[in-house]
Amino acid sequence: MNAYDFELSFALPPMDGDIDDLADLLYQSGCDDATLGVGLKGHVAMMFTRTAGSAREAMLSAIADVRRGIPEARLQEADPDLVGLSDAAELLGVSRQNVRKLVVDSSASPPAPTHLGNPALWHLADLLRWLREVKRYRVDGRLVEVAETTRQVNLAIAGKAADRRAQREILALLR
Repeated sequence: MNAYDFELSFALPPMDGDIDDLADLLYQSGCDDATLGVGLKGHVAMMFTRTAGSAREAMLSAIADVRRGIPEARLQEADPDLVGLSDAAELLGVSRQNVRKLVVDSSASPPAPTHLGNPALWHLADLLRWLREVKRYRVDGRLVEVAETTRQVNLAIAGKAADRRAQREILALLR
């Protein structure tokens, strides 16, 4: 069993009561390993440190626990997934300059950013696998597991809005 750190953000139904009532509901449903963050009305971010056999098991059980306490809650995002260099550095426990040197100034082709804007964003899972496999950089396996799982969760969330026919046509062009 390992401890996995991740964040889940949910849209909440209109609710009577305050943050303490919400915290009690979630605590009673099994989310006693989460810290709640409420900034935007009708939304809650939950930072979990959950012990489980795998990151997938940890995240799926956390989602199930939230839905048990608040059945109408809609999962909106799982983190960490998309990261800039500063985010990656923080997760790896190194400086931004160190990550920049590894990724941007590297002679070995790094993974392409998912977003080329300012800042550029990468899927953390791609970046971590590249750092580990190509650069032989020490990366915590639990972080890789979490990054891979959050990516899959976010793809599932996005897939709910997908036009299946359009997706088949697009995927045929990407092969």
